[in-house]
Amino acid sequence: MVVRTARAYTKMPRTNSTRKSKTKHLNYVKTVPVQNIVKFFMGDMSKFERGEFKNFIKIICCENVQIRDMALEATRQMIHNRMTKKFGENYYFACKCFPHQILRENKTFSGGSKGERVQSGMAHSFGTTMFRSAYVKSGEPIFVVGFDNIKDVPFIRNLCKSASPKLPCRKKIVFEQVK
Repeated sequence: MVVRTARAYTKMPRTNSTRKSKTKHLNYVKTVPVQNIVKFFMGDMSKFERGEFKNFIKIICCENVQIRDMALEATRQMIHNRMTKKFGENYYFACKCFPHQILRENKTFSGGSKGERVQSGMAHSFGTTMFRSAYVKSGEPIFVVGFDNIKDVPFIRNLCKSASPKLPCRKKIVFEQVK
């Protein structure tokens, strides 16, 4: 399956496409795509819940944007793997946005003679479900990293900076220290 580029979906106007009814004939969405994000919270959760992590670095979105779950999962995997290699389990990492939205595509024929009809005109113009995405508003955190030692700030900041090109929006990396 060929995947369209992120710019085809990123700056789309917000239209809610999440209706999945219990009764089949009332559904607007016939099938819901599989969730690509495997984990939302990683690291030492019990230590985070006790409030032992005092330093946090957040990747914050700077514009209203729609982010596909593939981009969130790619960023999550990169940060999680490098954090595990460096700290073991002594960190907290969370993905703060959940992909609820369902993206659709109308398939087009792109090869051979153009005589074959693939589309059905406006008879079934709703499209088939392809991906999930998350709407993220300006100022909302996308990812949060919690850690103990303040000496690790440059490493984690560089890690977030190297992972941020996978996200299709303007973003800033913010360091916060909880007293």
